[in-house]
Order: sequence, then C-alpha cells, then structure tokens
Amino acid sequence: MELFTPDFGLVFWMFVAFILLFIVLAVWGWPVIVKMMDARASKIDQGVEDARKAKEQLDNARAEAQKFVKEAQARQAELMREANKMKSDIIEEARKEAAKAAQKEMDAAKVAIDQARKQAELQFRNEVGSFSIEIAEKMLRTQMKSDKAQTELVNKLLDEIEKN
Repeated sequence: MELFTPDFGLVFWMFVAFILLFIVLAVWGWPVIVKMMDARASKIDQGVEDARKAKEQLDNARAEAQKFVKEAQARQAELMREANKMKSDIIEEARKEAAKAAQKEMDAAKVAIDQARKQAELQFRNEVGSFSIEIAEKMLRTQMKSDKAQTELVNKLLDEIEKN
C-alpha cells in the first residue's frame, strides 16, 4: 500500500527535486528553448517573405514573358505579311516575264511563219514559172516545127531587144 500513499519524506524530496529542476530549466533551459523557437519563427517568417518575393518575381517574369510572346507574335505576323507581299510581287514579276517571253516566242513564230510563207510563195512561183516555161516550150515546138516560123520569131525577139 505504500505505492498508493507515499510518505511525507518522499513527497518532500520529490518536491525539492522538482523545484531544483524547475530553477535549472528556468535559468538555463527555457531561455535557450525560447531563443531557438524565436530563431525558428524568424526563419519561417523569412522563408514566407522569400516565398512572397519569389512569387512576385515569378509573376513579373510571367508578365514579361507574355509581353515578349506578344511582341514575337506581332513580329511574326509582320514577317508573314512581308513574306506574302514578297511572294505576290515575285509571282507578279514571274507572270510579267512569262508574258514577255511568250510574246517574244509569238513574235519569233510570226517571223518564222512569214519567212516560211515567203519561201513557199517563192518556191511556188519558181515551180509555176518552170511549168509555164515547159508548157510554153512544148507549145512553141509544136507551133515552130518549120524553120521559117523559127526564123521569124528570132528576128522579132531581136528587134524587141534592140528597141530596149
């Protein structure tokens, strides 16, 4: 039953030990613990402040990145407009050059056709003249079978030559 009802001496020494422990902790323990808790609290506060600053910097960086993206998109749109304009200019220039080349080809073809036509006409005239001479020669041979008719024709031609 001693365990349930302690003696007065045991209680007294337990009380003295508690007081001594309380004094030792109050003098050396609590100030260190409080100091460490304050340091931890200030470290946490500093961490929160750093996190707030980092969040501000991140927000600023995002805003700046958005600004750069918008500028890049505007520049890209400008470059696309310039590229489209250059493309249409190049296409138009190519069309003009193609039209000029086609016109030159047409002109060259017309000249070639005219030359071929003139050559064909000249050849046709030569052939018609050759046929005419052959026909005239055959007619003259049939008409001039006699020497008298031939002599009269030669004399007539000589008279015409002398007049000219």
